[in-house]
Amino acid sequence: MRILLIDDHPIVRTACRLMLQAKQGVEVAEATTAASGLDMAGSFSPDLILLDLRLPDGNGLDLLATLISTQPDRKIIVFSMYEDPAIASRALEAGASGYITKNDNPDVILQAIDKVGDGGIFLTPGMAEQIAVMTAGLEGDPLRSLSPRERQVLELLGRGRTLAEIADELNLSYRLSAYAAAQIKVKLQIPTTAALIKWAVDHLQPPPGIT
Repeated sequence: MRILLIDDHPIVRTACRLMLQAKQGVEVAEATTAASGLDMAGSFSPDLILLDLRLPDGNGLDLLATLISTQPDRKIIVFSMYEDPAIASRALEAGASGYITKNDNPDVILQAIDKVGDGGIFLTPGMAEQIAVMTAGLEGDPLRSLSPRERQVLELLGRGRTLAEIADELNLSYRLSAYAAAQIKVKLQIPTTAALIKWAVDHLQPPPGIT
């Protein structure tokens, strides 16, 4: 696995590199700025990116959006000092596949890499709970917290589409389709995909033009 670490703190990079290189078959490259990170993402072709949000020449969320826009199926884990669930939620909505903080146990980094490397989405239980509590506090429409893409996915689930069919219909990768469903479950506090489909059938009307 080729991992690109984008972080401007030398101590953090060194510690991460040593830990990651202890895993068999891992090759690590480093970048210290948003500009060099974007260049390395092209030249190094990483399988996974660990991305800090505070960079000397730009906002990590902006870089995340750029990286996803140029390659929607990128696997990116945000590795940040911020423990704010609102920031974590923004990162996931922008396309991150995981969010961990620099206060988490070092083993969490390896857990996140294994989960995301296998195509999953990673949040620590504490962060997932904070995001769920935050979104539960939104007033009015329970769909208010969903992005337009997540609403499309939810509507199609309610029409009986599988995640693979949704990916084809919305011109997404299967990973992004599954990621959207996972995010919807977190935001609506629905534990399983089956329960999510039932919720969609019970609460949503068919979207215009879709049969």
